[in-house]
Amino acid sequence: MSVEWNDKQPIYRQLRDRVVERIMDGSFAEGEAVPSVRQVATDYQINHLTVGKAYQELVEAGLLEKRRGLGMYVTVGARAALTADEQAQFYEEEVPAFAERVRALGLDMDEVVQRLAREGGRS
Repeated sequence: MSVEWNDKQPIYRQLRDRVVERIMDGSFAEGEAVPSVRQVATDYQINHLTVGKAYQELVEAGLLEKRRGLGMYVTVGARAALTADEQAQFYEEEVPAFAERVRALGLDMDEVVQRLAREGGRS
């Protein structure tokens, strides 16, 4: 399995982000095991210490738990915690940037809100 890693961020952080994405999309279900460090290292052709560092960060964040002799498992509540973090980040970073862009373009905020409400109602 070949993966493209970018040079802008350490590989362990990119791997950590991939695991987070898989927890968020349900590919790694809560209570289920994630692939072993050795398996990931082999699959992605990276050092096992790199995988271990990514997994350790996820353990420290409370998203994975190590079960002695069994491996790493996604913690119950991991997806909800990640969703809450993403929502907080959205409100803290993206909404203010969006509002600033609306002001910079000279748009009427009420009209933008109405359009957002209409778009939000579409499936």
